[in-house]
Amino acid sequence: MALKGLFIAVRTLAKQPAFTAIAVLTIALGVGASTAIFSVTHAVLLQPLPYRDAGRLVVAGMELRRRNVQNLQFSNADYIDLREGTKSVFSDMAGVFTGRNVVPQRDGTPEQIRWAVVTTNFFAVMGGRVLYGRDFTADDGVPQAAPAAGAQNAAAPPAPPNCAILSYEYFKKRFGGDPSIVGQRMPAEGRPGPLIVGVLAPGFRLYFPPEADEETAPDLWIANRLAYDAANRNGFSIRPIGRLKDGATLEQAQSASDAVAARGRETFPLDKTAGYYIDLAPMRQHLVAAVQPAILALMGSVIFLLLIACANVANLLLVRASLREHEFAVRAALGASRWRLIQPLLTESLVLTVLGTAAGLALAWAGIRELRALAPANLPRLDSIQIDGTVLVFTALAGLVAAVLFGIAPAWRATLPALMNVLRGSGRTAGLASGATVRNLVIVVEVALSFVLLVGSGLMFRSFLELQRIDPGFDAHNLLTLQVLGVPRGVDSPETRAAAVRQIEDRLRAIPGVENVTASYPFPLTGDFSPIRWGTADAAKDASKFQATDWQIVLPGYFETLRTPLIAGRTFTDDDNLPGRNYVIVDQALANKAFPGQSAVGKRILTRIRTQEAEFVQIIGVVGHQRESSLAMPGREQIYFTDGFLGNGNVRSWALRTRGDAATYENQVREAIRRVNPNLLVAEMVPATEVVEAAQAGTRFSLLLIGVFAVIAGTLAGVGLYGVLATAVRQRTAEIGVRMAMGAERGDIVQLVVAQGMRLSAVGIVIGLVAAMVLGRVMTALLVGVKATDPATFAAMTVVFLAIAALASWLPARRAARLDPKTALAEN
Repeated sequence: MALKGLFIAVRTLAKQPAFTAIAVLTIALGVGASTAIFSVTHAVLLQPLPYRDAGRLVVAGMELRRRNVQNLQFSNADYIDLREGTKSVFSDMAGVFTGRNVVPQRDGTPEQIRWAVVTTNFFAVMGGRVLYGRDFTADDGVPQAAPAAGAQNAAAPPAPPNCAILSYEYFKKRFGGDPSIVGQRMPAEGRPGPLIVGVLAPGFRLYFPPEADEETAPDLWIANRLAYDAANRNGFSIRPIGRLKDGATLEQAQSASDAVAARGRETFPLDKTAGYYIDLAPMRQHLVAAVQPAILALMGSVIFLLLIACANVANLLLVRASLREHEFAVRAALGASRWRLIQPLLTESLVLTVLGTAAGLALAWAGIRELRALAPANLPRLDSIQIDGTVLVFTALAGLVAAVLFGIAPAWRATLPALMNVLRGSGRTAGLASGATVRNLVIVVEVALSFVLLVGSGLMFRSFLELQRIDPGFDAHNLLTLQVLGVPRGVDSPETRAAAVRQIEDRLRAIPGVENVTASYPFPLTGDFSPIRWGTADAAKDASKFQATDWQIVLPGYFETLRTPLIAGRTFTDDDNLPGRNYVIVDQALANKAFPGQSAVGKRILTRIRTQEAEFVQIIGVVGHQRESSLAMPGREQIYFTDGFLGNGNVRSWALRTRGDAATYENQVREAIRRVNPNLLVAEMVPATEVVEAAQAGTRFSLLLIGVFAVIAGTLAGVGLYGVLATAVRQRTAEIGVRMAMGAERGDIVQLVVAQGMRLSAVGIVIGLVAAMVLGRVMTALLVGVKATDPATFAAMTVVFLAIAALASWLPARRAARLDPKTALAEN
């Protein structure tokens, strides 16, 4: 019987291909979009991290509250204090820090590898499995013994080898999957490399938020020979990860960590004056905190889109069911039960749902590929976005919910006929006369939801425009950026390192079309910055007055090449790029903070970057502020040192100002670097415009998706409004005929129909305005330079939607105005 009903439903829908196609496409858009976005939500926010009992892993970050520094790494001493002081709540604690280096391949050509230095218990804590060889042991982490007292002239004992474990992926790529590499030394430049003791199982990754600047997939994992030096707490590198004991809570762990930080502030002056605190967060929460608002906003948007699609299909089914009320009334009069009346409508809804969900799944599969390509680089776990079992369950549930929302209400409404009234009705529009209130209500809801999405897309568009107006602090046009990695053989003194840097600079400057060349470390908008402390002379007496600033090493000509404006004083010269010259340049933000209302040029400030304690340096110039990691956030103040200030050879990010398109110089640049030294590696060569675009990627991603959803929603709402008014015109054919017979002009008929549509739209817009103001708070974290209640955006979107409503109303109004009065009266 069920199969027969299914066959009848399919046959019935096949007889109405236009209706079926529109309904299936509408469902597919709603289900497909929601499935694609849920796949992102599941991969990033919901899916457990791929570690053993990942829910008990906690990440610790250092805070220097008096200097407004959060999520800082720990020094060796602070890490060990934290580990030892929280043993009551953590069963174990590991530490990690990462970086990149250049090593020679077997043929001698350079290769960039990603490395991680980890405590020897790291894989035990995280649940990493060693496939070949062995895991680290405690002996692998024993630091080299310091020389005995009074034995300064004695020969130092041989240093124990650093022990390393290869990632499976690098093991396959570099060594062809040959297990005999275990027990051998890793090739290195000019010195013995680490001893390879094992190979990890495939797929092990590190998951930290992008702003932590840690490598996701290290090729080489090196055991940390961790030495405790209570006196040196200035070097920050380790990120601690603790595993909570069974029964221990995050609150208990935070309390124990607070006690450790309090002891640090009591014992060590640096901790006290900096305002040292420890912040704990579950590892998954720590990973997604920055992107969670954007993903939740997208998920909310796509749920609205699904509801709009359901409302649209519900209206289609209401109209279709209204046309069959005479049939249902006859069947009810002959004794058919309510269930027998509802069953065929529900079966047809089920068929539409299955077809729409299947088509939506195909759209989602294609959409996910596009999402991966468009998603910003700071979206964690991007590679795990896929259609898996959980996503399929969501798709099925979305289809089921859609079927309930658009199927049951029309079916129930259609099978509540007033028998005598329906049976007495003789016109073809008799069925349409009922259910108008329900259809109008559905349209109002649809308009309200669509308007919320339109406002969201408008706010994102305003944010994107604001981003375009933000000055990154340099001119990105005709600027080529690259990294030159790997110290050349024999470069082991400041003089030879400086000579090597000059040689690279001269070769690049000699390329025809290159106007200027410079180098720095790091480069603006790359996010590689880290803080140091600075202060005025008052900080020498009161260390609590030290503040945090980001630092950058540059070559003379840096500001000229990047066209960063000089506000006061002068920029660096070659004479400043020598050891012993204590000259610095600061940005305007630091100058204003250090010497408000005064000129900073010629003044001295304290900084600590190359010495154990802070030293005085002299400001020779003030420049405009450069954005460090995001166009949306100004970032900290900045201080600039010459390469010679730190001993030369520290710059690795190069920039070339060219006469034409910077991208056309790539081959010439690679050849110039190869001529300097074939062992140097050129990496990350991109025009600076791409660096700026990458800094806008998050906003562009949200704008694109919410904008697409808004366009679809606005279209569906317009189509739905058109359908309701077209139905109303059919329902009021006789009335229109009478009006025209009594002298009504065509303009009057158009005005009558359009007014009905605009009234429905106005009610929906008012509801949508209230909802958008309430829900706009969710988008606050996504917006740049615009408030969530921006009046201009609300006004503009109101005008846009009124235009959509006017068009959707005018089309059926025009049809009504063309009716022949005699025909209209005869058809009723």
